[in-house]
Amino acid sequence: MGTDIQVLPINSWGIKTKKPIVIAGPCSVENETQIWETIQALATHCSEQVHIIRAGIWKPRTRPNMFEGVGEKGLSWVKKAAQSVGLPVAVEVANPEHVEQALKHDIDILWIGARTTVSPFAVQEIVNALKGIDVPVLIKNPINPDIELWIGAIERFVASDIKRIAAIHRGFSMYEKSIYRNPPMWEIPIELRRRYPYLPIIVDPSHIGGARDLIYMLSQQAISLGFDGLMIESSIDPDRALTDAKQQITPWRLAEILSSLPQTKPFPADKESSHLTLLRDRIDIIDDCLIDLLKERMGISKSIGEFKKEQHLTLYQPERWVEIVNRATEKARKKGLSDDFILKLFQQIHNESIQHQTQVAADNNQAVQSSLNTI
Repeated sequence: MGTDIQVLPINSWGIKTKKPIVIAGPCSVENETQIWETIQALATHCSEQVHIIRAGIWKPRTRPNMFEGVGEKGLSWVKKAAQSVGLPVAVEVANPEHVEQALKHDIDILWIGARTTVSPFAVQEIVNALKGIDVPVLIKNPINPDIELWIGAIERFVASDIKRIAAIHRGFSMYEKSIYRNPPMWEIPIELRRRYPYLPIIVDPSHIGGARDLIYMLSQQAISLGFDGLMIESSIDPDRALTDAKQQITPWRLAEILSSLPQTKPFPADKESSHLTLLRDRIDIIDDCLIDLLKERMGISKSIGEFKKEQHLTLYQPERWVEIVNRATEKARKKGLSDDFILKLFQQIHNESIQHQTQVAADNNQAVQSSLNTI
């Protein structure tokens, strides 16, 4: 799989849409009235803005005795309601039985959830169940920040000759405290876009934020970063929802958000003389300088590693690391840079320095072993 991955753009899926594509609907189908009223409200308030209905039928819950979805009977409810407004339906499937039931009810699009993507065995079972079936598949990132696992799931569907594929970015579970339910870690979907520029990527601000107040900001960021669409949880009565109540919004609030999103356009055709190109050229020059400085810094780190080896000192010196962080953050604040950014940056620099010093020690051990072998 590479930059020439053969997937079809979403506008060729037989869905009437323009970028950004919007997928909306409740976290889970709770009863026939709830899903009918929600979809009718989406059609009324978000006409021409919502292109696909989403609805959870089977809900993978962390603990038992929680609402785990209504099961197969909900498929006919959501399909009927969506057909009444002329929209296709997407549901999550986690095993071959789900696939069979969804296809039996003519569900238009399947998505693979984050908890399923973490298991290559589970993904392959679903791929096998879809053998020879032409249905669009949306693949959420795994719950942990592992781009290779995400790509592996995508590759399995590509290998089975499914052409209508899109990725869904829903954030990643982290142990650190955060304002987000699943911090976006935008660098990961950006890297996915760099590797596979023709793969559609849809952002799920509901699961990233975990709170309805964050949905607009995250949606704005997603569109500004050039991603292809949004998957947003919307319900007729979100406060009483049986699952993820805090992150769902009403259809009328969804309409307000979608109407307020930034309007983006492609890079200007006359890019050679554009102001943006000049600014990017300056960034390239600065990046080159940064790389040269980092190379010089790693050379000094290697020399420090040699000194530590000679003096039999441990590679990691906690007091020095604290000194580096305090000095860098203090100076960065004066320059208008955030503590979080500087800490993450210097953690990576420090890790690379330790790697260089570790290599010095390894080379020394290898040289000693070679000399012993000649005795």
